[in-house]
Amino acid sequence: AYLTCRAAILGRNLGPRFIRVPANYNHNCSGKRRQPGRTMTNRIWLKNYPAGVPATIDVSAYESIRALFEESCAKYTTRPAFTCMGKSITFAELEALSAAFGAWLQAQGCKKGTRVALMMPNILQYPVCLFGTLRAGCTVVNVNPLYTARELEHQLTDSGAEVIVVVENFARTVAEVLGRTKVRRVIVTSIGELLGFKGIIVDLVLRHVKKMIPAWSLPEAVRLSDALAAERTGKLERVR
Repeated sequence: AYLTCRAAILGRNLGPRFIRVPANYNHNCSGKRRQPGRTMTNRIWLKNYPAGVPATIDVSAYESIRALFEESCAKYTTRPAFTCMGKSITFAELEALSAAFGAWLQAQGCKKGTRVALMMPNILQYPVCLFGTLRAGCTVVNVNPLYTARELEHQLTDSGAEVIVVVENFARTVAEVLGRTKVRRVIVTSIGELLGFKGIIVDLVLRHVKKMIPAWSLPEAVRLSDALAAERTGKLERVR
């Protein structure tokens, strides 16, 4: 048996550590003795489930996350799927936008398993690109937008990413390392790109008032809005 404890118990903040303990060990990470009968198999958390929430699910009901996503979009078309800075997109909008992005990836020659890096914070573009990538049959590579150039180069090289979507705030870092990676297509977006009129104000403030967008040059980059517009009527091929 393994007991996962934080090394702070030992007086040092060293992050998670795995400690081998006897199988009959009966203490938790706080040092307190476990109460008899209180095990994971009791599933004591079920009493806090709202009415109608099943205790178990059929994991074989869907062949993939894509199938679950597409069914949800068809079922909850008018409901808000994601909200950011007061702006929401519905499931129907998310389905259309992600399909357009997935079709754009396929039009660029992306095949099953192609690595697509997403370098952005939690904004509306993230789920659009995430589900679009998965629906195109590609593999998502999440990238910390705060990575230094050295860290980003390692991440892109190690993953074999061929496409990257980056918020313009961090485009300079991408420009610094692009030539030393396998990335062949760059899509640039802005914080406000999917926020409607509010987004115009947000981007204006970030660029010209707070000056949070360092100068960058990526001559072959494509704006996300242009990529989405180009494939709004395109066909997303199903990949198995």
